[in-house]
Amino acid sequence: MRTRDEELKGLGADFTFGFIQMMDGEKDPRNLLVAFRIVHDLISRDYTLEPFVEELFEVTSCYFPIDFTPPPNDPYGIQREDLVLSLQAVLASTAQFAEFLLPLLVEKVDSEILNAKLDSLQTLNACCAVYGQKELKDFLPSLWASIRREVFQTASEQVEAKGLAALRALTACLSCSVLRTDAEDLLDSFLSSILQDCRHHLCEPDMKLVWPSAKLLQSAAGASARACDHITSNVLPLLLEQFHKHSQSNQRRTILEMILGFLKLQQNWSYEDKGERPLSGFKDQLGSVVFMALADPNAQLQLVGIRTLTVLATQPDLLSSGDLELAVGHLYRLSFMEEDSQSCRVAALEAAGHLATLYPVAFSSYLVPKLAEELCVGELDLAREDEANKCARHLRCLQALSAISTHPSIVKETLPLLLQHLCQLNKGNMVAGPSEVIAVCQSLQQLAEKCQPDPESCWYFHQTAVPRLFALAVQASMPEKEHSVIRKVLLEDEVLAAMVSVIGTATTHLSPDLAAQSAAHIVPLFLDGNISFLPENSFPCRFQPFQDGSGQRRLVALLMAFVCSLPRDVEIPQLNQLMRELLELSCCHSCPFSSTAAAKCFAGLLNKHPAGQQLDEFLQLAVDKVEAGLGSGPSRSQGFTLLLWVTKALVLRYHPLSSCLTNRLMGLLSDPELGPAAANGFSLLMSNCTDVLTRAGHAEVRLMFRQRFFTDNVPTLVQGFQAAPQDVKPNYLKGLSHVLNSLPKHVVLPELPTLLSLLLEALSSPDCVVQLSTLRCLQPLLLEAPQVMSLHIDTLITKFLNLSSSPSMAVRIAALQCMHALTRLPTPVLLPYKPQVIRALAKPLDDKKRLVRREAVSARGEWFLLGSPGS
Repeated sequence: MRTRDEELKGLGADFTFGFIQMMDGEKDPRNLLVAFRIVHDLISRDYTLEPFVEELFEVTSCYFPIDFTPPPNDPYGIQREDLVLSLQAVLASTAQFAEFLLPLLVEKVDSEILNAKLDSLQTLNACCAVYGQKELKDFLPSLWASIRREVFQTASEQVEAKGLAALRALTACLSCSVLRTDAEDLLDSFLSSILQDCRHHLCEPDMKLVWPSAKLLQSAAGASARACDHITSNVLPLLLEQFHKHSQSNQRRTILEMILGFLKLQQNWSYEDKGERPLSGFKDQLGSVVFMALADPNAQLQLVGIRTLTVLATQPDLLSSGDLELAVGHLYRLSFMEEDSQSCRVAALEAAGHLATLYPVAFSSYLVPKLAEELCVGELDLAREDEANKCARHLRCLQALSAISTHPSIVKETLPLLLQHLCQLNKGNMVAGPSEVIAVCQSLQQLAEKCQPDPESCWYFHQTAVPRLFALAVQASMPEKEHSVIRKVLLEDEVLAAMVSVIGTATTHLSPDLAAQSAAHIVPLFLDGNISFLPENSFPCRFQPFQDGSGQRRLVALLMAFVCSLPRDVEIPQLNQLMRELLELSCCHSCPFSSTAAAKCFAGLLNKHPAGQQLDEFLQLAVDKVEAGLGSGPSRSQGFTLLLWVTKALVLRYHPLSSCLTNRLMGLLSDPELGPAAANGFSLLMSNCTDVLTRAGHAEVRLMFRQRFFTDNVPTLVQGFQAAPQDVKPNYLKGLSHVLNSLPKHVVLPELPTLLSLLLEALSSPDCVVQLSTLRCLQPLLLEAPQVMSLHIDTLITKFLNLSSSPSMAVRIAALQCMHALTRLPTPVLLPYKPQVIRALAKPLDDKKRLVRREAVSARGEWFLLGSPGS
């Protein structure tokens, strides 16, 4: 057929008849796959089928439904699904089979065999893409009866899903068929049959068949705009009436969920003429039902009401201005629900954010003033130290402000409100702890994230918020006779970390031109004390973070957030001076927070700097500073931190010097003072940071840098471990476990025979961090390399059972998960240990922690079933 197509077609019906005779009685699945493909080609390439259409159908349909179980260790790999799909492609390839196939499908759907039902409904679905009204007309009543029976009575979710999909395909087929002017409209009559059989179930007091009926109606309605309009206009009045008839919240929730389903279907179709929209006539009733649900005390009904309101708001002209004001009032109330209504509060905030995008004016007019008033009340609570109210309502108000900031016009109202609130906290007449300030910063960060997709909003946020945050921080760092409580709070580590997140998020999406414009102000602020761009910039003394005391030095963290989030092609002013100042501060031992921030900032700038002479100079300065710091003296810890961050910056970009610095780091594993910190440093090298050296912050992060680090350095680590004294070996084990734990397991598998002895020794380490990291590394390896792990089964079981009694809950859980994973090893290897393991796992069943008990039950159950039939 590939090479002699025209000659075979020239044989006409004789070729078709000959093929039928040849295929008849074939049983080999390999030949059947080929035969089905040939039949499909006969049909698709227009070979002559007449007068043997029925015979061709019979010779193929006799295999339907496919009943085939592949033999064990089948070398050909033919699965039942392969045969099912090949046969389905044949049966659904031509409308000429319709008169023979459709009765067969009805018969098989009505049978008791699950696979027959599934295959028949799936084949019917495929046929609807080929058939038209002419082929379906005579079989619609029987097809509908079979589908309805399966959805109403089936015990299988698969059959129900296939039945609903087939109904949708049938309705779509009838909707798409071209009608003659004198032809009967089969779609209307088919939909009328569905409505006649389903709608009365929607009114039954016991509501037993409500959901099956609703699913059938919604499947048919989802097929086309015509079907959706026809069914919605008939069903919606009935559901609205039933909502008012029932008084129980659970029944109302069920009815409202059905209404929601029909509303969602309407979103799939567009209507140019307002008069064509089927929901226009029900808008008042729909609004009334939704607001009744939102006002109901039942939380589940409120949740459905929120979802319905969200969908209703997306439909044009269904909510009047009065409805919007009422909706905003409900969302405001629900946003301040108590803790036991957490799900309603979260849903209300999400809905408010979605609706604010569609109706920004309504939210600016109704909700933003209410939230501004709530913030003022919160400030009074803080001033009175009203502990009962201040935290909860303050936090919810901030969350609501950030949630609704989804439109540029709203951002221009909410951002000044949040900044003004932060300034009020900074005036010192309130007792605000770190949590209150962090909450404001988190809201600002969420707002910044919402601004990122829109360049104009992003720049507005940056030029409004970032100078204000710098001004507040600079003011807080100034020496005064009487420090306010809040100003001390602003300099705390966790508060500065929250401000770092805001500044970084506000900077990453700036265009290079605007980023350079901002850099021209912020870098001179730190190097020259130029405060001209800051609002309210009358400070009692100069701002000199690189020369002054620890208060001003701490703000280098904010500089780090800004410069390490800039696009790579932005030129940073006074870069040479900045790098030298950062390097000097990074080894200052009087303020560890400042020195770490300086080291991270220096590393972030190194990572982005283009290769060349200037980069080489900076690297030489860094290496000299590291060596000087690591010598004897009070700055060893700071020198080590600088080494760690510079190494990470270079490892990420595959810089040649990274190998030298990594070797220096491995050399420190033997250092009595810095050895444990050096071991933990490998975790930092392999992990993703959140504030610097991130892809979001435009850092140069090469693909598969972890795999390359593993290939280059693990052999050296292993050699170092073997040669190290006994008291130093734990450092090597910890460093190795950190590296292995961060890698995809397919990278570790080839090296597993070499590394396994070290991993087993790491399980004997007294360090809980080493134990946990090693267990997490071993668990997936047990699943992916059972043959290698089987060689060490005795050691593995002993060590895992010992660790299941560890003082650390995380280690106990990980050890029990590994015991569970052991059951994937070959059964003959495990059976000798089964009684011992079952006895040992009885102890963690009484663990005081529920999560440990849960893992123990799961692991012990698998060991009990080991070797039993069917396990």
